[in-house]
Amino acid sequence: MAQADDGVPTPGDLREVAIEAAQAAGEILRAGYGQVQEVRLKGEVDVVTEVDERSEAAIVEIIGRRFPSHRVLAEEGSEAGSDVRFRWIIDPLDGTTNYAHGLPFFCTSIAFESDGQVTLGLVYDPLRDEMFMAQRGRGANLNGRRLSVTSTDVLLHALVATGFPYDRSKLPRAMGYFELLSQRSRAVRRLGSAALDACYVAAGRLDCYWEAIVMPWDIAAGWLMVEEAGGRVTDLMGEPFSFEKGQVLASNGAINQTMIATLAEADGRN
Repeated sequence: MAQADDGVPTPGDLREVAIEAAQAAGEILRAGYGQVQEVRLKGEVDVVTEVDERSEAAIVEIIGRRFPSHRVLAEEGSEAGSDVRFRWIIDPLDGTTNYAHGLPFFCTSIAFESDGQVTLGLVYDPLRDEMFMAQRGRGANLNGRRLSVTSTDVLLHALVATGFPYDRSKLPRAMGYFELLSQRSRAVRRLGSAALDACYVAAGRLDCYWEAIVMPWDIAAGWLMVEEAGGRVTDLMGEPFSFEKGQVLASNGAINQTMIATLAEADGRN
């Protein structure tokens, strides 16, 4: 496999590995869909299935075979190499609760980070055979078709989405956001996959997605997808997004300030 003189993988090599890994995971998810035999609790209502673990193992094995020195951050705890420059951020099954109940809205999310910057994002919906991909500076696409966010600039005309926390003690804040945005927007959706929510913003299917508690593997690929499709990603107060903050506001950019003001109002911050 070709690499640059400094050992940095080429964009083409990264893309090739990410596609291979996502497709392998997708085969596992399709084969197991509707046949979940074992569901375990990670929290009060947060679940994990054997399919999560098998798809993660397949992804990590493919990445490790091609890039054995690269680190891995994965939802189910897989680890790999020790090169501090490179890290793969993986959610083998985003939308596990949907999957476990036979609800057909879930995906695999894979992102690559070089020196702390996400440079590649891939989200694969195996049931629809939709592969969303973004490379920094090269745009975002869906099955090869260039993506672009909407131009909606009035919140009342916007279709927005959110997610709810597994920690029930955090629900009142989330429900406060949901109630106010239900009044101020065209409609609010709660679909159950952060990665797909972000990709749908990038694809123009949604105008905005926000969530107060989000993990790196939930949003790493989607973050780059939205930005490369011309959108904007911040925290809930409009500050630059980072994994450490654990919250996200991904929008078409045109309604970003209105969303920030509305969320602040729900929080009683203005």
